[in-house]
Amino acid sequence: MFRVTFWGVRGSIPSPGPHTVGVGGNTSCVEVRVADQVVIFDGGTGLRALGEKLVREMPLTAHLFFSHVHWDHIQGFPFFLPAFVPGNTFHLYGGKNVSRTLEETLQGQMNYPNFPVKLEEMSGAMTFRDLHDQEEVFLADGKVRIFGVPGNHPNGVLCYRLEYGGRSIVYATDTEHYAVHDPNILAVAKDADVFIYDSQYTPEEYAGEGGRRPKVGWGHSTMLEGATIAKLAGVGLYVLYHHDPTQNDEAVREKERRAREVFPNAVAAYEGLEIDVTQARRRV
Repeated sequence: MFRVTFWGVRGSIPSPGPHTVGVGGNTSCVEVRVADQVVIFDGGTGLRALGEKLVREMPLTAHLFFSHVHWDHIQGFPFFLPAFVPGNTFHLYGGKNVSRTLEETLQGQMNYPNFPVKLEEMSGAMTFRDLHDQEEVFLADGKVRIFGVPGNHPNGVLCYRLEYGGRSIVYATDTEHYAVHDPNILAVAKDADVFIYDSQYTPEEYAGEGGRRPKVGWGHSTMLEGATIAKLAGVGLYVLYHHDPTQNDEAVREKERRAREVFPNAVAAYEGLEIDVTQARRRV
């Protein structure tokens, strides 16, 4: 088994409402089932609904990889129901930070007066590991390999690659393109079967056309940059991810259409999207 399921696909802030029903309004959370492992990328508000599904599979062991610790990537963790149940085990990974560890950051968002329950009151067993750039994590007796490379985002971000059985996925959210294509992203994406990439803006939104405020330096990319990287890196399927909260369903579909003009095998992420990694190159 090598399957990817999307539980939260928005960036910056949740955006529920009638205009986002098709794509969904929850923030970043992606589930990967690989070999006999449960791997989760990011703990945005989509993590709550994933947790409601996982309680049916307890006792549970899962591995949570955080790209970084901005709120839209961690705010679902205090509502992750399986973490409150004794007998469940969670291994949590994040980028090495000079100021605070991953554990200290998750504790901080649950401290008084922000939240009524402390991290220490979650009854599931937890281990924390702060990763250096390109530090490898092996699961399933070494059959699954995961590592991260730095992206371009305020306060830092890790873009992860997961490999299993000759197949691979890349989770590269919250990273901004340069004047030239980011060599870290090109390298980590090379020949990936599934390339999940920060596609928050259109080029016009990014540049601030039409009297809008430019988004240069905000740490996010465009769907055309993602499509170009997908083409250059020889990926199988490009998934547009981390949609801007102001974009309604129609705007996201239009991003998808424009991306396919550059890289035909592209799909805009939406809540509930499932991808069989072994079939990703033939999806569209």
